[in-house]
Order: sequence, then C-alpha cells, then structure tokens
Amino acid sequence: MTNLSRRTAAPGPAAEPAAEGAAHRPWGAAEAAELAADDITVDLISLGKQIRHLRKQRDMSLDDLGAAVGSAASQLSLIENGKKEPKLSMLRALARALGVSSDELLGAEPPNRRVALEIELERAQRSTQYQALGLPNVKPSGRTPTEILEALVGLHREVERQVNLHTATPEEARRANTELRRRMRDKDNYFGDIEAEARTLLGSVDYSGGPLSQHQIADLAAYLRFTLHHVDDLPHSTRSVTDLKHRRIYLTQVGTGSHDPRTVLLQALASHVLQHEVPRTYLEFLGQRVATNYLAAALLIPESSAVAFLRQSMKGKEVAVEDLRDNFAVSYEAAAHRFTNLATHHLGIRTHFQKVHKSGIIFKAYENDDVAFPADPTGAIEGQPICRFWTSRQVFDVPDKFNAFNQYTDTATGTYWCTARTERSADGLFSLSIGVPYESAKWFRGKETKARSVSKCPDPDCCRNPPRALADAWAGQVWPTARAASSQLAAMPLGSFPGVDETEVYQFLERHSKR
Repeated sequence: MTNLSRRTAAPGPAAEPAAEGAAHRPWGAAEAAELAADDITVDLISLGKQIRHLRKQRDMSLDDLGAAVGSAASQLSLIENGKKEPKLSMLRALARALGVSSDELLGAEPPNRRVALEIELERAQRSTQYQALGLPNVKPSGRTPTEILEALVGLHREVERQVNLHTATPEEARRANTELRRRMRDKDNYFGDIEAEARTLLGSVDYSGGPLSQHQIADLAAYLRFTLHHVDDLPHSTRSVTDLKHRRIYLTQVGTGSHDPRTVLLQALASHVLQHEVPRTYLEFLGQRVATNYLAAALLIPESSAVAFLRQSMKGKEVAVEDLRDNFAVSYEAAAHRFTNLATHHLGIRTHFQKVHKSGIIFKAYENDDVAFPADPTGAIEGQPICRFWTSRQVFDVPDKFNAFNQYTDTATGTYWCTARTERSADGLFSLSIGVPYESAKWFRGKETKARSVSKCPDPDCCRNPPRALADAWAGQVWPTARAASSQLAAMPLGSFPGVDETEVYQFLERHSKR
C-alpha cells in the first residue's frame, strides 16, 4: 500500500458492508481508485533487494538460483534490480528455492540497516524530482561502505525536505485551495465515508437526537481512550495539543477563546480517528483540516437528525440556516457549512457558500450551483474581492443585524437567492451567506424579499472601476497607503504543521508529561 493510503485510512466500518473488507477512506482521497490498485501492487524494489539478500545469505550465484527456478540469470538480475515484476509462479519458485514462504518474501521488512538504505536510495533515485536533474544513478555494490549509503540517503532526505519547505508559498496555497474546492464540488461536498464514521462514533455514546452534549463528547473521548486536560498554558499557536504517547488531549480553560470548545475537542479526536499523519504537502495539510472539520460537524449536527429536520422544514417551505443553528446549538458558520454537506445529496438543492470580510475579500467559498465567483489565474477564489452588489457585501450596510438579510441577485450566470448574516471574530467582521439558484428559493424562509440587485461582474465597470465622474475629479491626485499585511508577501509558515511553533509544543508536552 502506498504511503498516502496509510496516511488517510480511517478505522471503523466503511459505507459498504464490513464483510466486503472495504477500506474506509476519509474525505479528500480523490485518487481512491489508484490507491486501491496500489494495495495489490508488488513493491519491486523491496522484493528485489530481499531476493538478493537471501540469495547471498545462502552463497548462491544468479546462475545457481536460475538453475533452481528454471530461469535465466539475466532475468533474475532484472527482478533483483526491481526492473521486472515476476509472475506468481516465479515468486513461488523463488520462495521455495530460498527457503521462505511467498508471503514472507513479499511482506518482509528489510533484513538489516544496509538493505533498508539501499532500498531508500533506489526509490529516491527513481523519483521524478531526481530524474529531472539528469544525474547518474549510484548502484551500490557489496564493497560500497555503509557510511556512503548513509550520506547519500541523508542528502536525498534533505533535498526533499527543502523542496517541501518551499512548496507552501502563497501561490502554492492558492493552487491547493483550488484543488481542494474541485474535489469538494465533485462530491457535492458530501462524503459518505466520514458520515459513516460519525454514525459509528455517535452509536458508541448512545446518541438519540438533538444537539450533542459536552457530556456525550467527553464520553466519546473516553471511548477512544483519551483523557482530557484543561490547562492555562496551551501553546499560543494551537487550539489543542494531543499527546499520543500518554493519550492525553490538552485544551484551553473552558469558556475562553473564540472557538466552541466542543468543536475544538471533536477536531482533535477526528485527527486520531482518521489516522492522520504529519502532512507532507500543503494540499495534504488542507485536506486533513477539511476532513477533521467535516467529521466534527457530522458529530455536532448528525446526518440523520439534521436531514429529518431539514426535510420537515422543506414541507413548510421554511428552510432557514439559523433554525439549523439553533436546533443543534452551533454557530451560524458551522450550520451553513453543514447545510452545504447535506443540501444537494439529501434535498436535491444545489447551493453556494461564502465567508467574506467587511473589506469585500473572500476568505472561504464553495459552490456547486454554477455561481461565478471571481478567481485569479490559478483558479483560486480565496483572497479575491466579491462584487459589491452581491448579498455577501450588501448585508454589511443593513441596519437590522438581528434577522437574516435576504436578496435576489441577477448575475451573468443566472439569478440567485441568498441569505446572509454578519458575525464578528478576532479577525474582524465577516458575512456568512448561503445562496441557491432562483428556482430553489421556494423552499426557504425569506423568499418573499423585495431586495434585488444586479451584478455585471466580471465586467470591470460593474464595481472594479470607479465611476467616471469620481475618476475625472481625483485620478492622479491621491496616494493611499495599502493596509496589506506583510504576511501576504511571505511564504506560508514552515514546519510539519503550518503555523504551529513545534518547539513550543514540545516544551509544553515535556512540562505536562512529568505531572
């Protein structure tokens, strides 16, 4: 199995019956078919090294082994060098000749440190990255000192680390977000394997309906064999820290911070349940974050209860995100995200979501209803200014902040009905909006709104270019100072977990592990 499949496999039953042996993969495994194929693919490099080691251990030459299995020495040489995959009959013959079982031959760990180094070096030299350099491959012989192999493997590891450090530039982050959004759209933002995982976990705490209580979440942590520890010195760059060695989850003191403590704990548990390992790319990091958020939301707003609630609302044509929020005691943003998970798959409603800063900049967005979000040349939406005539911008100017603001907007791709609210966070004031095509507005409370606007974007004269009269009066007479943060010009934070101070985390764990 490939490293990626090991990193993303989750325990518990999959959507298919367990008897079929279906592997449960969390959200984001777009290459699932390829990974499934890899599960039965022979690791030719490891196999070849294992055969060579066993042959030499028995003082057999290639000719000797060839005579034993009825094959030419040249063919065996290709197998030992990982350049030819042997047939099943040949594998069995080789195993018999070498005095091991076929399973042992295929599944054996490297017999010693030197063979492990040879395997790692061979894999590194076959990588696309190394091949692109046009450098010759080093073929270690029995006379090659082990320290030479150590040095070569160490150099390859450092090159890979340096490459990974420089992949999380702002451009790479935008591309990763674009790819992530494509995968979400392909699935209508509904991931049945994570929903199945959530059902299993809810069953372990006898969930029957309504909001998931903090007591049930604590029971869930105990079911997963974790103890909870609330501290006042949690590293400033973290929301929680999980000590896997002692199976402890450290959280900040209850009642502090801007995040729902239930969500923070569930996200920490989700990373464990989904068997996440240290991400190797920024895309993998984002995928893991979305997967943990999805599982946490599926626990806080369980699928069965939420769908029953939404279908009942549809009967009365009174669907409202704020009702979903209130019924499950979550934030409006959490309810809006969860609505996008369930709306298309269960209700047949295509939709879009936006989180927009008061400045007009998109922080988060999702769509499967063909609404035309602004995008940069990489396809990224995040960081782009939204049209000032859209509901997500208009809501900032509405005096009534208690009720949701609803509006129809005519756009280049059709007319959309949207509902929006504003919420304040540590980063400022944001609007959170859910929108649907005009024909789906009939299912929602607020469909009778008279508010309507017209957006001509991406036409620059819609809202990008200033009105001609103002431009004539002020063009060339002003020099504003941009409020852009310096972080916009820098690479993404480095480290195994972007944005997390690893030294601080390790020091924290060292202190608390002795208590």
